[in-house]
Amino acid sequence: MESRDIILRPVVTESSMALLDDKRYTFDVDPRATKTQVKKAVEEVFDVKVIKINIMNVKGKLKRQGRYAGYTKKRRKAIVSLSADSKEIQLFSEE
Repeated sequence: MESRDIILRPVVTESSMALLDDKRYTFDVDPRATKTQVKKAVEEVFDVKVIKINIMNVKGKLKRQGRYAGYTKKRRKAIVSLSADSKEIQLFSEE
């Protein structure tokens, strides 16, 4: 897998935005990716130094539309901690 294929998108929630002050970033990653692959991908794409990675599998939620029921897509979420001397990742463009 290539680095750009491993990191799918940043997770933008209230709790993930609170972690940005501690240089902890949350990303949706490919469900088949391992911790070492995610670490290499983040370091290569954003040019930063990663200290620690926490990965969790998020189950799909049950959703109903009338009598029809189904599940949303399952996903894998990675919380990446950067070193203190590392530069910050710009998730939003500042204009």
